Amino acid sequence: METPAFLIAGLIIALFAVFTVVRAVRIVPQARARNVERLGRYHRTLKPGLNLVIPYIDRVHPVIDLREQVVSFKPQPVITEDNLVVEIDTVLYFQVTDPRAAFYEIANFLQAVEQLTVTTLRNVVGSMDLEKTLTSRDTINSQLRGVLDEATGKWGLRVNRVEIKAIDPPQSIKDAMQKQMRAERDKRAAILGAEGQRQSQILTAEGDKQAAVLRAEGDRTAAILQAEGQSRAIDEVFQAVHRNDPDPKLLAWQYLQTLPQLAQGSGSTFWMIPSEVTSALQGVSRAFSEALPPSPATREKPSDDMAAQAASDTAQAAEAAAAALADAARAETSATPTGRPVPRTDGVTP
Repeated sequence: METPAFLIAGLIIALFAVFTVVRAVRIVPQARARNVERLGRYHRTLKPGLNLVIPYIDRVHPVIDLREQVVSFKPQPVITEDNLVVEIDTVLYFQVTDPRAAFYEIANFLQAVEQLTVTTLRNVVGSMDLEKTLTSRDTINSQLRGVLDEATGKWGLRVNRVEIKAIDPPQSIKDAMQKQMRAERDKRAAILGAEGQRQSQILTAEGDKQAAVLRAEGDRTAAILQAEGQSRAIDEVFQAVHRNDPDPKLLAWQYLQTLPQLAQGSGSTFWMIPSEVTSALQGVSRAFSEALPPSPATREKPSDDMAAQAASDTAQAAEAAAAALADAARAETSATPTGRPVPRTDGVTP
């Protein structure tokens, strides 16, 4: 019986020694820290790696994470300056810089940070109206970060960033904002449409103006060119007439050739025989009874036979003209209702 008792005692001592060694060795992961109390007082902070402590005398507290942490707080109701309740959801980025202060200066630093964030947020947003709150997120974030970083410094925390995830106004305010935005869009659309129509009318008027100016310039140029052409034609005729040196006899002959055309109109029932016909005939008779002077336009002097033939043709033309005048006089006499000859206004009896 003595041998088994000895073995059991040795086994118990061995187990106790192993357990003591295990309690004396502490391995801390990277970016972690553990506080050690010796006989109830803070002794030191274990660093990452292998650490040795005195079992049963040193007390090692839970691991504290030294990495940057992200905490999202649930939406909190906040009253703005214009007495509207909005729900604000925030996100906090912080890091433990002093494990001793984070463990001994505050009982629960996460809860403390949350409550401090809510309180500071209400103070900041309470001094703004709704429109400014919705458009001033950067201002709110910077003010929150400044207050939280100053307050949490003694807790061994460093607030790196504070972000507002969402700001939810009441549903009635959302509906009013949507109506306002819709009205603004309609207003901008109407303004843009009016601007486009105005620009279109201006461009159309400018195009019509330019087209009218170009048409007027074209008509003016055409009229100028036509007038210049007529002027040149008249000048050429005038120069040609003066170069050939016409005499009254030629003009009288042209006058006699024009007389038969006066009675060719479809609406002419009677026509007056002017008194200049007699003088024209006399001029023609004298022209054929006398020798024609040489004309500058005549290149060769006509022979006697040619002159005689021309005189014969001219005499026949004069006879034909006299016959035409007689026929016209008879037609005028028959056109009167009483058959009496129409008295002439120039004093010559037909």
